[in-house]
Amino acid sequence: MTENDYLLAWGAYAVAALGCLLVWFRVTRWMWRYLREPLRLLAAVLLFSPTVVDPAREEVLAPAIAITALDLLLNVGTSVWRAVADLALYGLIAFTLYVLFIAIRWPLERWWQGRREPQPEADDEHAPTLREIMQREDIDSRPAQAGDRRLRVEPRL
Repeated sequence: MTENDYLLAWGAYAVAALGCLLVWFRVTRWMWRYLREPLRLLAAVLLFSPTVVDPAREEVLAPAIAITALDLLLNVGTSVWRAVADLALYGLIAFTLYVLFIAIRWPLERWWQGRREPQPEADDEHAPTLREIMQREDIDSRPAQAGDRRLRVEPRL
């Protein structure tokens, strides 16, 4: 395999892995945020973790998940443990960075939500009534008349 073939294979794999990751993002979009984000991170680690194929030639890399799957399926080579160790190392680094990101993001989100949401009033005696709110917003409280066209939307033919 020449250098150009090697780079072409990695380019094709990168495009396919990005496609798989985008599909995984779409599959997990309905989930709760703190379950969705680690699953997406796990998929990214599995898809984008390289490992050494041949210890004699350390410049030749391949996706760790592919090396693991092929070595286990075909019972060839002894690269399984190296690939699993690389996956574990990359996963540990990624999840450590994710926990640090969460530790920074969580207080900032709580501060931002506390700043955006108005504090509830302590006493209900001075709270405005619905009538006062409607008068303040200049909402017409009279019932709609039969010929009032502003409440109906009709298509033009």
